[in-house]
Amino acid sequence: MTVIVRDFLPADAEDWVRVRRAALPFMVTTPECVTFELASAHPDKRSRLLVAEEDGELIGTAQIGLVHDSPEPGQGFCNTYTHPDRTGRGAGALLLRTAEEYLAREGATSVYTWVLDTPSNLAFAERRGYAPSRPAHFLHLDLAGGSLPPRQELPPGVELRTAADFADDPRPLFEADAETTADEPSDTPMELSDYEDWLNHTWRNPALDHELTSVAAVDGEVAAFSAAQTDGLTRYMSGMTGTRRAYRNRGLAKLAKNDSLHRARAAGYTDAYTGNDADNGPMLAVNRWFGYEICATEVRHVRRLG
Repeated sequence: MTVIVRDFLPADAEDWVRVRRAALPFMVTTPECVTFELASAHPDKRSRLLVAEEDGELIGTAQIGLVHDSPEPGQGFCNTYTHPDRTGRGAGALLLRTAEEYLAREGATSVYTWVLDTPSNLAFAERRGYAPSRPAHFLHLDLAGGSLPPRQELPPGVELRTAADFADDPRPLFEADAETTADEPSDTPMELSDYEDWLNHTWRNPALDHELTSVAAVDGEVAAFSAAQTDGLTRYMSGMTGTRRAYRNRGLAKLAKNDSLHRARAAGYTDAYTGNDADNGPMLAVNRWFGYEICATEVRHVRRLG
């Protein structure tokens, strides 16, 4: 049996999701999102999706590109996942080698990848010259069988809105997203400065649920938000929860996230997931307050090219 690597085709979307859900069940992934994210990617990202195929069966995936919105040039990313029942056949190694060659041609001097914190995955990365950097956790909350903190009384001057309320002018949400993203712990810092790209890639992303994304406004100004991503069925994920600098340490992010989770449960979602940088103690504390529990850990790795 021979494994080959090729570019993703729209007809692969269902199988791509099948592999990703098996390898990484903590993420919200749908066929519509896969094709949308590739089609809407900024040209400078040099985005590319690869698949590994064995005798006509799609068994592995890779999402690769350049971190085009970082102030540090030359950073590439490559996240590869093989179906757990199809490991040990060379798919991951072939995907990674193909990705590295492509990124090097596109000007990358380093490649970052997320690796699940298991002995086999960590050993795979080490053998291929990748060094560990920062860890991050996936957390799960049972929306159907668990309990949520009660809704809190709103402080004076604070009101809760949804992203849908900003349909005519989402720029205030872009500005809040840009400010909080700039302060997020990361090996590859990002600067969101392109409003049109944000509209195309984030605001119009089919996974972003505008009705379940909660926004805390103070005296009419966006102060904090909790972005909701859903699969339209049972899975809900917090895409980003953050507070603008001038409004921090007032519990507004917790207020927004609690509102979003309550409405997600009322809408029929049964499982809530979120990601959390392991060094982001304040956000970990917030998630524990909600009842989230760590269900998996990834470790970011880097390899210098050339």
